[in-house]
Amino acid sequence: RMKAAVIERNGIRVAEMTAEVPMITDAASAMKLIMTVRYETGASRIVMDKALVCREFFILSTQLAGEILQNRIKLAIYGDYSGYTSKPLHDFIYVSNLGNDFFFVSAREEALEQLFAAG
Repeated sequence: RMKAAVIERNGIRVAEMTAEVPMITDAASAMKLIMTVRYETGASRIVMDKALVCREFFILSTQLAGEILQNRIKLAIYGDYSGYTSKPLHDFIYVSNLGNDFFFVSAREEALEQLFAAG
């Protein structure tokens, strides 16, 4: 069962998601998560541990990441990315982190800071 805790700063609401199993397993589950968060918390920004995202998300050829990132949401996923050797994935993470919508960082606090600072 997923849980959302709202963290608010300066009128910006971030939903911090927790669960015992991955919450994003395909495009449909990602859309359900986004809609549930918006409906239940009013937040349009989500922070979550990388463990809540299926491995396929990080295999770019599955196109799952691209499908999910097309949604109008700001998302920060924190965790250890050092085990990934794919250059396209590293490039994707690098470019995402330059933007304002999707962040892939190592620590929860850094993820929250990115979301609160995003335009």
